[in-house]
Amino acid sequence: MRKEPSIHILLETERLVLRRFTEDDADNIFDLDSDPEVMRFLTGGEATPRSVIEADIVPDFLRWHERYEGFGYFAAIEKASGGFLGWLLFRPCKCGSPDNIELGYRLRKSAWGKGYATEGSRALIHKGFTELGVRRIFAETMEVNLASRRVMEKAGLSYVRTFHPKWEHPIEGAEHGEVEYALHKEEWEKLKANG
Repeated sequence: MRKEPSIHILLETERLVLRRFTEDDADNIFDLDSDPEVMRFLTGGEATPRSVIEADIVPDFLRWHERYEGFGYFAAIEKASGGFLGWLLFRPCKCGSPDNIELGYRLRKSAWGKGYATEGSRALIHKGFTELGVRRIFAETMEVNLASRRVMEKAGLSYVRTFHPKWEHPIEGAEHGEVEYALHKEEWEKLKANG
């Protein structure tokens, strides 16, 4: 079993630890991004080259933690085994507004269907609304990615729109577009109050 790097924990749930990434995570990310099924709705199943992970992805993950306290990409570690399951992201949108936070997740196939993405997403949403001053959380995926859409719904997000971005290299299903789901703090507070 791979040795876990020294950790800086963002939060813990019943079954997960969400921690900052380190340079030692390049192998974890490479393994995750080498699974064609994990990458199906991202690259059409094409793996991310190790050189890209080492030169671009890992440094980008680390920069998020330097720029935004409490936001960025977080390694999802299973408490029971200590194993790397994948990652969750919780970051300010590309528009630059700290009030509009993007939620995302990418997990190993062995972790699919076990509620880990929903559990981690709900924990990030709670932290965002109660500790980080977040006003709105959104997530996007391909319209045909039904499993990801179910996670968004279980985490409390609601469908907002379907849109059709220009893909440089369209993959199967791209013709149906992308969907956006979102949750506002006021909606979340009502949901919490109603149990």
